[in-house]
Amino acid sequence: MNLRNRALLAFILSTFALRATFAQAKSAKGKLEVTKDASATINGKSVDIYTLRNGHGMEVRAMSYGGIILSLRTPDKNGKFDDVVLGFDNLDQYTTNTPHFGGIIGRYANRIANGTFTLDGAKYTLPKNNGPNTLHGGFVGFDKQFWSSEVFTHHDGVGIIFRYLSKDGENGFPGNLNVTVTYTLTEKNELIFDYEATTDKATPINLTQHTYFNLEGEGHGNVLGHVLTLNADHFTPTDDALIPTGEIRSVQGTPLDFSKPVALGARINDNYEPLVVANGYDHNFVINRSGDKLTFAARVFEPTSGRVLQVYTTEPAIQVYSGNFLDGTLTGKHGHVYQRRDGLALETEHYPDSPNHPQFPSTILRPGQTFHSRTIYAFSVEK
Repeated sequence: MNLRNRALLAFILSTFALRATFAQAKSAKGKLEVTKDASATINGKSVDIYTLRNGHGMEVRAMSYGGIILSLRTPDKNGKFDDVVLGFDNLDQYTTNTPHFGGIIGRYANRIANGTFTLDGAKYTLPKNNGPNTLHGGFVGFDKQFWSSEVFTHHDGVGIIFRYLSKDGENGFPGNLNVTVTYTLTEKNELIFDYEATTDKATPINLTQHTYFNLEGEGHGNVLGHVLTLNADHFTPTDDALIPTGEIRSVQGTPLDFSKPVALGARINDNYEPLVVANGYDHNFVINRSGDKLTFAARVFEPTSGRVLQVYTTEPAIQVYSGNFLDGTLTGKHGHVYQRRDGLALETEHYPDSPNHPQFPSTILRPGQTFHSRTIYAFSVEK
């Protein structure tokens, strides 16, 4: 090989080396990773704790007990990272307290009236853990169960797959229900929840995620300054026990109209019966949608931090809950005492008490069918 060809070959090889170095650096900057932190013990059983991270520094910690999200760290408009979800430092507190912080909710999210429903001519009785009603599946719902777990990595996300078999008769529900819930963190600062389930007997199913957010940062007081926008023109009014009456009511002209951005605290204490009954916002909003495709449901903006949370879902509704029953009796992370309205939950789901309201979208899953649902929490900042 003559000198000229050798020089040309050296140039080509050096160019490839530079490209490879650049590609490696780019990959490192955008690195996605999932790690198993450790195993803990709850009620004598082993629990796995995982951390998901993306290349922008967003971090999510979750555990196999209840699929509970323990922390979620995301940057504010100045690049400062804070944990923006409520919870406990001591894992045992998740077993003994009842706000359902961060957990997978099922077999039926929200309320079922009088703890009963009739399906295919058979009457089923459930535990009454919310006055006369069943709430979030009963005393020991999915957020109080031990899930199997495994991690995965692919080109645009990392995550955890949680699996649980809810046996026939558990909490009074029929059918052996095999449930898979997948958490995925992407490089777009999205946290994606994919739900899937099959059954060997007809059963109601309504799954959601019950994280309480404070976008200014956990422990920073109430969420009344958070600005909420909803893609919902209607809601389902309730009776005094927070069970839907069956009416689908327009939000227009009411304190439940979030079609344009409004601070949560602006009208939360208005003398409007649905607000008075719920002691604030605890309402099922009907998402404006056609078909079952992924649809924008909600946007929350916190002015001090600049953090924004946008919610997209395939579900027909979203329950907006302003932490009305937090009463100062719970000590959360870092010794913070959680007071009324210190957190905001955005629960994408079907309507409450649907098994007792045939006119509502059906929540009945039958053998041979597969339940699918997806919700995306997308985080960003507004300066």
